[in-house]
Amino acid sequence: MLEGILALFLMQGAPAANKYDQAVAKLNEIAATNPAQAQVITIGTNDQGTPIKAIKIGNGETASLVVATHHGNEYGSTAVALGFAESVAAKPIEGQTVYIVPVLNVTGYNRGSRYEQNLSSSVDANRDYPSPCKTDKAFRLKSTNALANFIEEKNIQISATLHTYWPAVVYPWGISTTDLSTPYDDTYKKLVADATKESRYTTGNNTEVLYAADGTFEDYAYWKHGIWSLLFELGFSHGPDNVAIKNMIEVNNPGLRRFLENSPKTRVAKHDFSGRCDARMPKRVFLE
Repeated sequence: MLEGILALFLMQGAPAANKYDQAVAKLNEIAATNPAQAQVITIGTNDQGTPIKAIKIGNGETASLVVATHHGNEYGSTAVALGFAESVAAKPIEGQTVYIVPVLNVTGYNRGSRYEQNLSSSVDANRDYPSPCKTDKAFRLKSTNALANFIEEKNIQISATLHTYWPAVVYPWGISTTDLSTPYDDTYKKLVADATKESRYTTGNNTEVLYAADGTFEDYAYWKHGIWSLLFELGFSHGPDNVAIKNMIEVNNPGLRRFLENSPKTRVAKHDFSGRCDARMPKRVFLE
């Protein structure tokens, strides 16, 4: 089954032609193979009117989400999302409904670009959400607004967002502040340890392990809704070849499943940010 996902990518890591259409075709194939537990759905449309497709797996009371490719050049995250969808469809997570979005940024994915096009400009989709320390406009893209509406509509309790590259699994906060603790740090430390048993990726607080970034989905999900939210930075390159993609799928699938299985099944109660923002925090925009 994994070979079918690898076939979407060329040997040197460049996505194949008709990239988004092929990813959607793979979702349809997974659903057709597992009709009792999986169906392809639309979470909304982007600025060009293209439907953003996801796969719904299972019918459990707990709703969880895995979303990939906020950044269109990070096609390794799409491969992992598709591999995870295939795995969960074959063996659903007990008590959960799992929604998997393999490509959020359709225009960037088709062009191999980090940025997504709205009708007038290019936008970094993973800086487009409201944030405690964000000062510029949010939701300039229909895709990010659609995802925000979707997690509210479906009452998502657990979410994982997938990116490349900097091998790490991290938890909130990842914003411009030195006040990084949440009331749930101990639980988060256990969850990221569970998620990295096979990958052995670095774990910890998002800002401390990576860097400060305001307007990201992972912090928005936690801050706005109290969702148990992790960021998976996958692999060692934005341009992995098929060997690297295969490894990324194999070492992260078990950890993603374990995160969804072991997370608390209700949202966190205390998710407001009460610290102080610091615009002087160093930011690096070229990795995540």
